[in-house]
Parts: sequence; C-alpha cells; structure tokens
Amino acid sequence: MRQYHLLTPAELARAEERLRHPPPGSRMEAARQFGIDLTLLIEQLRLTPAERARRMHDVCQAAEDARGAARGKCLGSGTLRNGTIFTRSIVHRQ
Repeated sequence: MRQYHLLTPAELARAEERLRHPPPGSRMEAARQFGIDLTLLIEQLRLTPAERARRMHDVCQAAEDARGAARGKCLGSGTLRNGTIFTRSIVHRQ
C-alpha cells in the first residue's frame, strides 16, 4: 500500500511557486486560463493526508444530508468541526 506524507517545507514552497506562477505552456497554466482556482490546491497541499480525507468525508456527508433533507427525511442536526451546520437524514435509494 502506498504511504503518503506531509510535504517538507521545501517541497511545499516549490509546489506553491509553480501553482502561483505556472510555467508557460504547462497544464497548470492551461487550467488557470480555463478558470480553475489553483490556490485551492495550495490550501489542500498544506493539509496532512488525514486532514484532506476528513474534509472530503465531511463534504460527502453534507451532500448526503442535503439530499435527504430535500426529500424531507430529517433525523436531526449537528455542527461540523469547521462550524458548518448539517442535518442528518434518511436517504432511500431506488
């Protein structure tokens, strides 16, 4: 299984520089010109792999809760670590 680690300060600085000032003709430059916000990648790179996984899980859970709430199956509510309020719902899949 592949092991992931937090970037060293030097690796992070290099990645930030490349994302802030993409080399001409690179895919990063094409993405920026297309309208992709590369600073969001910098924000994610500053997190540990575990923190990234936790954020992804929280977003997925909020989407599931919103989907259930839209169907009117509310079970309760709570607050995520980042202060986001969410609603727990029963989701029936067909």
